[in-house]
Parts: sequence; C-alpha cells; structure tokens
Amino acid sequence: MPADRGRTSGPPTISEVAAEAGVGRATAARTLGGYGYVSPELKERVLAAAEKLGYRANALARSMSTGVSHTLGVIVADIGNPFFAGVVRGICDTSRARGFDTIVLSTYENLDEEVAATNVLIDKRVDGVIIASAAVGRGEVAHIRTALDRGIPVVLVDRAIGALDLDAVVINNRDAAREAVEVLIAAGHRRIGFVWGPPVTKVPRTRRELLAAASRNLWTDGERLRGYLDALDDAHIPFDPELVMVGPKTEERATEEVVRMLRLPRRITALFCTETDAVTGALRAVRQEKLSYPRDLSLIGFDDSAWAAVMDPPLTMIEQPVHQLGAKAAEVLLDPLEGAEPRREMHTLRTRLVLRSSVAPPQPS
Repeated sequence: MPADRGRTSGPPTISEVAAEAGVGRATAARTLGGYGYVSPELKERVLAAAEKLGYRANALARSMSTGVSHTLGVIVADIGNPFFAGVVRGICDTSRARGFDTIVLSTYENLDEEVAATNVLIDKRVDGVIIASAAVGRGEVAHIRTALDRGIPVVLVDRAIGALDLDAVVINNRDAAREAVEVLIAAGHRRIGFVWGPPVTKVPRTRRELLAAASRNLWTDGERLRGYLDALDDAHIPFDPELVMVGPKTEERATEEVVRMLRLPRRITALFCTETDAVTGALRAVRQEKLSYPRDLSLIGFDDSAWAAVMDPPLTMIEQPVHQLGAKAAEVLLDPLEGAEPRREMHTLRTRLVLRSSVAPPQPS
C-alpha cells in the first residue's frame, strides 16, 4: 500500500518515506540524515519519495546523529540598527553560499540577554557563533568560554575582547577617528567636541582618568576616543575634559551634551560623533540652539548612510564596510569548519572618509 494512503495527519515520517521508496528504514535514515553509505540508486529513490511526501528532515535530530547542523549562530547588539543589519546581511549571504543556515539573535547591548542568547545557540547545536559582544572584561566572558568548551568555535565581529584569544573582524577604528579629527583641525578648529564617550557618571578630569574609563567600555568606543586624542596630540591641542560627552549612550544624552558644549564660555566649533545616534542627537542640539552647520558648527560622523548624503548640507561621514565585515566574519568562522587551519588573529578592514559639506573654517569669535 502506498505510504500516503490512509496515513494520519501530521508531517510524514522516515518510516513512511522508506515504505514509499521500497527500502528499509535504516537506508532512508542514512540518506535523509546525510551520513553513512547509500548506493546512488537507493539514494535517488529515497529522495524522490521524500519530495513526493513533503518530508522535511529534523535538523536537531540530524545534528545529534552527525555532529553537524550546517547552522551558524549570530548575536548582535541591535538588528534594527542599519550597521548591524548590514553586517548580518554579509554573514547570511556568505554562509548561505557555502551551505549553512543562520540563526540571528539581538541583545540590545544587554549582557544578560547575550548570555541567554549564547545558551540558546549552544542548545541548538550550531556549528559556530559570530558575536558582537557587550562584554568588556575577563569577568564577563564565561558564556563565550562555555561555547568554546562545548567545541563551538566563536568569531568576534565589530568588537575585540582582550580577555579572549579569538579571531576578531573589526575596522580601523582608531585610524578612522584620527583622520576625521585631522580634517577638522586642518579646517582651523581647535575646540572639537567628542560625542559618545564612556558611560560614566563622574566626568573624568584628566586624560588618564578618561582612558581608564574607556578601558571599561566597549573596545570600539575606546579605540575611537584614542583616535580623537591622537589627533589632538599631533596638533598640540590641549585635552579639555569639558569637550567629551560622558553618561548614558543615548540620542537624548547626546543632545544634552552638545547643547552644554555649545553654551560653554569658549564653545565648541566642531564635533566628531562616533555613532549614528550621536549624529542625530547633535543635529537636534544645533537646531535647538537655532544654529546651523557648517556655518556655526562643523560636524563629522560615523556610519555613512543614504540619509547623510541627502541632508542639506550633506554630512561628511566615515563609511564602514558593513557587508564586508559580515562576509569576512563568516569566512573566518567557516574556513576551519571546512578543514582550514584556525588562525586566531585580528582581521582589520579599512573605512573610507566621505567628504561632503558639513565642514568649514570656524567663524571669528
């Protein structure tokens, strides 16, 4: 009797596929599970029967029997952020081309959410994990070590973690920030604000205190702050703690801090913003103070986008290779899974400073 005649509702089983193909259950299981030897003739019959019945393999069960799920896990801070959306697209495009599916989880920069997401991926028996981690120190990486102990390789993307000897795919954050601030200095600016500093409550009064606070923050933010300081040092411009935003990293806080800098007795004449929300917060502050850029304030931001190009005037921005970041992270993770020798190194991609119309010489006092 054909396997689909008189069967109960529900997905077809391996036994039903075997009956339809006229083979034993073990032969059908080996064919559909992708393990063991099956002759080409029998394999063709099983696959034809599976297609006819609409059979879908149980991926978890297959991974338990073969040890391979052909699935990668991806953990990012915020999938709604265009930057991370572009990174995920690069990961998915590359992994799909090499026969791997992708599970994406978003943590909103919350370490507890990140730990939970990592545990989900471990339970799903993914073959590897790519993570943009919120962890900043040795005491916050136990979940990543757990994945490694379970034999699941991990690649960091966008952020490095000094406490872990892992492959990391990042951009040249420090050099990119330094180049942007050098453009502002070359235009004649000396009072240059930095928006998106360490999320501390007490304002660091010295350069050493500021860098110490940055070391307890995300690696990316710390590298961009160091690039800002590098450019000031090269131009012999004294560090002024009043020109660095601290506190919660939100658009609202950025607006408050830029307004404060604009109201200083010696106010800022330029801004370097290291995140998209920092840029939008700064633009809101400029409007609130009834000023305009670049006449009253020059501005350079991170994360170039279509909206930055159509602003009036268009914004000078740092363009990150977001798709390439994701694609490279997937390659670095997949190559050892397919037999290449693990390398465990920092893979640094270059940014591009897109010069537009938001930078001009400062107005006379």
